[in-house]
Order: sequence, then structure tokens, then C-alpha cells
Amino acid sequence: MKQSPLHGCHLQLGASFEDVMGWNIPAHYGDTIAEYHAVRQSVGLIDLSSRGKVRVTGDDRIKWLQSIVSNDILFLQVGQGCYSSLLNHKGKMLTYFRVYVHPDWVMLEDVGDIGETTYQTLRKFLLYGTKAKMENCAESWGLLLVSGPKAQAVVQSAFGVDVADLKPLTFVTAQIGGKTALVMRTEETGEIDLSVMLPSETVVEAWNRLWEAGRPYGIKPVGRLALDTLRMEAGLPKAGVDLTEDIVPPEANLENRAYSLNKGCYPGQEVMARMDTYGQVRRRLVGLVLKDPVVPPKGAKLYSGDREVGWVSSAAHSPSLGQVIAFGFPLRDFTAPDTVLTVEFDGKKYDATVKALPFYHRP
Repeated sequence: MKQSPLHGCHLQLGASFEDVMGWNIPAHYGDTIAEYHAVRQSVGLIDLSSRGKVRVTGDDRIKWLQSIVSNDILFLQVGQGCYSSLLNHKGKMLTYFRVYVHPDWVMLEDVGDIGETTYQTLRKFLLYGTKAKMENCAESWGLLLVSGPKAQAVVQSAFGVDVADLKPLTFVTAQIGGKTALVMRTEETGEIDLSVMLPSETVVEAWNRLWEAGRPYGIKPVGRLALDTLRMEAGLPKAGVDLTEDIVPPEANLENRAYSLNKGCYPGQEVMARMDTYGQVRRRLVGLVLKDPVVPPKGAKLYSGDREVGWVSSAAHSPSLGQVIAFGFPLRDFTAPDTVLTVEFDGKKYDATVKALPFYHRP
């Protein structure tokens, strides 16, 4: 099983681990609620090094990616990024990632834990003669997330970079341990989210510097369970869990976010254009609030009366609402806020009400 360069640090902090796509990932550090509140109230530090990361170099890197990914990346300047995906010929989502443009390369970062899907899918399109080269950075680069109201102060103190004016999906570079790191404004929790992507050999140093800079603010390590709750409250779907080959981007409310209707051809583009021209999508991603304190599993069925109308993709207990929340994909006739549905699993049905996303708004 693969381990982060920070595995020893996680052990010292009392982490409990779980297997996610072949990686040993911290699920929690003993108190998931305390981890959650650290991010909402001050600052949390999260190791996302297991996420897929692909670096593309070569003279044709932009031109090649532009012909394959679903979003328009030609407008991106150095230091900017955007969301995109790779679609199959039916317009279904194979992956979902962020694209960042560096002067010498382009970096793709998966939004979710989907293993090598992005890398292996891109490889199929890298034809002989194309002046582009791919590097699978899943293990050779690390990724740290600093989240919370004090995130900017911690990152600036740790690395001496000014991040106060960073807009979402923009980045600056920093020198950490003699290596170039990307310090990026991202979207993970609904708070101020700053990610640090850097070569693996300097991840421990970066973690330690962030930890020391965060001590005055009561920084805490945050595991996957708390992070999932935070991102769900913020209304943020992720690849591999919510965004799968069962979904086309408009069904996940990704219009003007993850695909373009105006750029040239790319895999699945005709499907996107037809959906835009001829009518509404079949289903939509919605928020759900459950009446009972039970957390439904992924794939639990949604019903309206006796009619099956969709499924649940993610669920968690929300500390901010004091209720169980979920993401669901009901048919479009059942997506209006306050629509009453039921969730079925383990042979029982539980009442649920459709709510507009996000569940949580940063004060």
C-alpha cells in the first residue's frame, strides 16, 4: 500500500488510517469534530498527497490539452488555473481536475481520489509526434492543504509569500527546501483554502514549517472524514464519489465551470452541445437533509412515493446544521428546494428534503 511522505508525522499525531485507492490515508486523528471546528474557526492542515497529479511539458502542451479536456484553457495566463474534466464519447465524466499554467509546464490536480485515471486516460490521446510529455506526479509530488480563517496568515508566515490577493484557482511560487512549490488558492471546504504542491522530498519540511507557523492559532491536523463533511457543507462534489461515469457535467451543476460550449471539438463535446441546444438535463445534483440521524451509504436509492427517482452519492453528519446532509441525483422533476423524498437502504426508508447548495456559507 502506498504511503505519503508524511506517514511518520501522521503516526506521531495519532492518526487512524484507511485504504483509499491503494493509499494509506489518515481518516481522523481521534476527534473528527475538533478537526472540523479547527477549519471553521481557525486553521487546519491536511495531507492530500495521495491525489492524482500530472505534469505536462513540451512545446505542444497547451495545444494538445486544449484538444482533449472539456474546458477552454487557451485563455489561461501563467499563474492561473481552471476546472476541467475528461469525458467519454457519451459526455460522461471520467475525471475532474484543476489545470494550472506554469511558465514551463501545466499541472493537473485531481479533485478527489481516483488513482491514476487522469494519467491513464490522457496517455491514450498522446499520439506519436505530439510535442508533449506527461509525468505522473502522484508519488513524486506532495500536496498540502491549509484551510480556515487563519490560513493566509499561516502560509505567509511559513513561506514568506504574499497570498492575501490570490483569487480562487490562481497561484504563486515559493522556494521550499531548494525546490519550487506552487501555493494555490483552491476550493475545498468553503473557508479560505490554500494548497501547497511541491516535490515529495520537501513535503516534510513544508509540513513542519506550516505546523510551527500555525501553533499560535491552534492548528490541527485534519483527516478525510472531517474534510468530506467540510466540502459537502460547501456544496463541492468530487471525482470518484459524486462525479462518475454515471454523470454528465451539467447534471452536476458544472455549467460555466468544467466545460466549454464555445471551444473546438473534444471528446464528448457534441453531447454537451446537444444538451445545451435541445433541452434540460435528465437529473440534477441537489442537497438533501435527512430527518433521522442516520448516514446513508453511497448508492442509497431516492424515492418519491413508490417511484425510484435517483440515488445518493455522498452523506455525512453536518455539525453546522446538526443534521445528516447528503448529495443526491434525483430526476429533474424532483429537484426543487423543499421537495420531500425518501432515502432507502438496509430495507428501510428515511425522510429527506431537498435543499439548495451550498449548505454552509462562510461568514
